[in-house]
Amino acid sequence: MTRLEVSKHSRVFASHSGVRAVALAAGLACLSLSASAQSADPLRATVEKALQTNPEVTARFNAYRASDDAIGVVRGGLLPRLDLDANVGRDRTRITSRVPASQSLNRSGIGLTLSQLLWDGLAISNDVNRLSHEKLARYYELLDTSEQIALEAARAYYDVIRYRRLVQLAEDNYVQHKYVSLQIGKRTRAGVDRSVNLEQANARLALAESNLTTELSNLHDVTARYQRLVGDSPAASLPIPGQLQQSLPNNATEAAATAIRRSTAISSAIESLRASRATVRVREAAFQPRVEARLSGGGGKNYQGVVDQDRAATAEIVMSWNLFAGGSDRARVRQQVDLVNQAADLRDKTCRDVRQTAAIAFNDTRKLTEQLVYLDRNTVAITNARDAYRLQFDNGIAGRTLLDLLNAENEVYTARRSLANAQYDQGLSYVRTQAALNSLISTLGIAKPNTGTDDEAGWSADNDAPTRCPALVPDVPPSNRTALDTRAEQMANTAPPAGTPPTAPYVPAMTPAAPPPPPPLPPRRQRRR
Repeated sequence: MTRLEVSKHSRVFASHSGVRAVALAAGLACLSLSASAQSADPLRATVEKALQTNPEVTARFNAYRASDDAIGVVRGGLLPRLDLDANVGRDRTRITSRVPASQSLNRSGIGLTLSQLLWDGLAISNDVNRLSHEKLARYYELLDTSEQIALEAARAYYDVIRYRRLVQLAEDNYVQHKYVSLQIGKRTRAGVDRSVNLEQANARLALAESNLTTELSNLHDVTARYQRLVGDSPAASLPIPGQLQQSLPNNATEAAATAIRRSTAISSAIESLRASRATVRVREAAFQPRVEARLSGGGGKNYQGVVDQDRAATAEIVMSWNLFAGGSDRARVRQQVDLVNQAADLRDKTCRDVRQTAAIAFNDTRKLTEQLVYLDRNTVAITNARDAYRLQFDNGIAGRTLLDLLNAENEVYTARRSLANAQYDQGLSYVRTQAALNSLISTLGIAKPNTGTDDEAGWSADNDAPTRCPALVPDVPPSNRTALDTRAEQMANTAPPAGTPPTAPYVPAMTPAAPPPPPPLPPRRQRRR
């Protein structure tokens, strides 16, 4: 849509309510994030719909369009200005040296004035430059917001399927505790078991019911969040998406460097810094004169208050130069220089935030991959132990109590819950890493927002890259498992044989500290003789 068409639609928008929906649809069509609204990949379809309908994305898009129009507003100051003046009135004057001293006259007139700016200290040119940088800043903010909304939509997707799974585990946990409670109830009524065991089983059953209620509440909350971000409620069935492991860096330092290089948030901060520098030059233009060329002409009755004058024309060059403004202009320049320094600080802070986000997300992909092995091993082992405890308890084997069985049930539930959380956290960690690298939308196969212009053409940070943000991440060495195993073996070798009564651990006696020296006595006064 051209600028003329946009203006035309704006006028129709203001006058016809029926066209408002068409204008809004045309604006959202500019986002055109994919060729197909329905994708075979449910995660991609969710992210795509969020990008098309989320108000945060459309608000950033409209802010970008407004910044583009702001350039045209300021640039108009470089073109000629034509003003039409019309007036009618009555003047009354008194001059003591004139006879008669008082005189009144009726006047009317119409005139045209053509003005052309010749020099303003480059204030308008620098202002256009400032607004061009602000336009780029709004563009990169649009891209950054789109990437963040894509991340939040993907997070909402994972949270919905996560808590649906946790609700299933809580339901299974409730069923197991209900089964144990029913069995103990039968045995208690038959006089085989004690009533205290039934009370203990019912207490654990109440805890299982509380856990189920909590998981249902969490599922409700994440579903409402999904609806806020995407616009619709999640489908009844959401499959687990594949891992987004495409084109990931080899180490955390490389991930941080890539994130800093691609970050649209840093690009926006750089453009804001450049806009602040251009504003300094706009403020400095106040120290220079303003020169205009003017042509004016018009006519009427007693035109311009001159008796019997019916027309007049003027051609002139006008210069205005403020010589003193109480130091306000210099204070404005100093103020803007401070704002430039602030913009540089915010750029470096943004860089550090991006580096931290990328480092943590990348480390989570490695940590959770390793952790899943141990959590799966723990879940299998505790499930087998629970089954053995139940068999022993049901068969009345001595030494296996109801408390052992109930504790085992809780451990199975906790282990399965931890395993499920880690599985979804792993998938989400890859999503977070892709978003930190500014590649989530492209990895999902969705096109970036279409602004109608190639705003990124030839863009470079040049000398405005962050200066206090090296692409280095802290190196935390892993635990030395061999050394830990050696310590455990040493403890096992020095442990007393089985059956030896336990002894109190040796605690070395504390050597009493020497008492502090007594304070010196005050000097004795000498008697006077």
